[in-house]
Amino acid sequence: MNFPLFIAKKIYNGEGDGQKVSRPAIRIATVGVALGLAVMLVSVAVVLGFKHTIRDKVVGFGSDITVANFFTLQTADTKPIQLNDSMMTVLKRIDGVKHVQRYAMTQGILKTDSDFLGVAFKGVGEEFDTAFLSRNMVEGSIPKFSSEKSGNKILVSKIMSDKLNLHAGSKVYGYFMTGGDVRMRKYTVSGVYQTNLSKYDETMCFADLYSVVKLNGWEADQATGAELSINQYDQLNQVLHSVTKKVNKHLDAYGETYCSATVEELNPQIFSWLELLDLNVWIILALMVCVTGFTMISGLLIIILERVQMIGVLKALGARNGMVRHTFLWFAIFIIGKGMIIGNILGIGICLIQHYTGIVKLDPTIYYVAEAPVEINIPLFLLVNIATLLVSVLVLIIPSFLASHIRPAQSMRYE
Repeated sequence: MNFPLFIAKKIYNGEGDGQKVSRPAIRIATVGVALGLAVMLVSVAVVLGFKHTIRDKVVGFGSDITVANFFTLQTADTKPIQLNDSMMTVLKRIDGVKHVQRYAMTQGILKTDSDFLGVAFKGVGEEFDTAFLSRNMVEGSIPKFSSEKSGNKILVSKIMSDKLNLHAGSKVYGYFMTGGDVRMRKYTVSGVYQTNLSKYDETMCFADLYSVVKLNGWEADQATGAELSINQYDQLNQVLHSVTKKVNKHLDAYGETYCSATVEELNPQIFSWLELLDLNVWIILALMVCVTGFTMISGLLIIILERVQMIGVLKALGARNGMVRHTFLWFAIFIIGKGMIIGNILGIGICLIQHYTGIVKLDPTIYYVAEAPVEINIPLFLLVNIATLLVSVLVLIIPSFLASHIRPAQSMRYE
């Protein structure tokens, strides 16, 4: 029989000398652990959800890895590279690459009868992955893009449609400067998307790859670059290394140099901002662990002071210091365990409510999302629970030593 565990159960259940001073202390300590753990779980879920939501939006507009002309990646100029079937096959066969798609960029002006707006036209072909845009459509549909002919259909953002008063089915003119000449194209708005990522929503308009390549005056097998999606984002650097070995510094048939870059390298401001969120989480975790630890220490000290005479009796009967110390550590584990159960129910419950209802709203012009995103990561939640339990027990070792050093003679005079 585990005698320290038996005594701890007696104390926790309120059996013994009938003193009730410890009951409020136990409740306060339990509430402290529960609230601390709940705040930690919600903080981790919100930051993870926010980071991954923003990351997915940035990747959705481009890719995990971009292969393009060296000068295109280093400067604001758009220079083409050759992306024929052979090069596309090379990129598709790289380990870790899930999907490859071509794109071409050009600048233009959208003009209606009453207004005009400068935008960036992104030409995409039939291999373009429409999953991201499909999740963010607010009106109309995504046209069938092609690299062989122009359908004269475009996809605009909600910001563009509001400024130009456009809707699905509206007609709009596009004007382009090519070699000193002005070219005009008449387009039909096929659909309207909204991602709330203003950096892209304010400028990005989607059209056929064929028409953009022709407007730039490039050859049929040229494009601005290729966008590579990978199987797992945490393997981004490994896949980039493989891509670099395959294509970087190689010249195409037109004498242009291939180069590659990750989404993080192409969008350093956004990803640096997201990395700062990790610091906020660590600060919150540290503060909550401190609050939980101090609450447990104060609660255990109150219990020890209330049970001084009981400790004296145990030691008079032959109990060793280690047994007394283990008794109060077991007692603390009961409090921590109950608090953690309540904290998990409360924290995960809040996350589930937000996930399914989106009750907490945000300003999308500031946070890029309309509601606070949450991501329930069970392995990480388990890690937070284990860390909370270990830290809480470790900080209680010193108060438990106080209990084990109480002398029987002193305890008999204690009131």
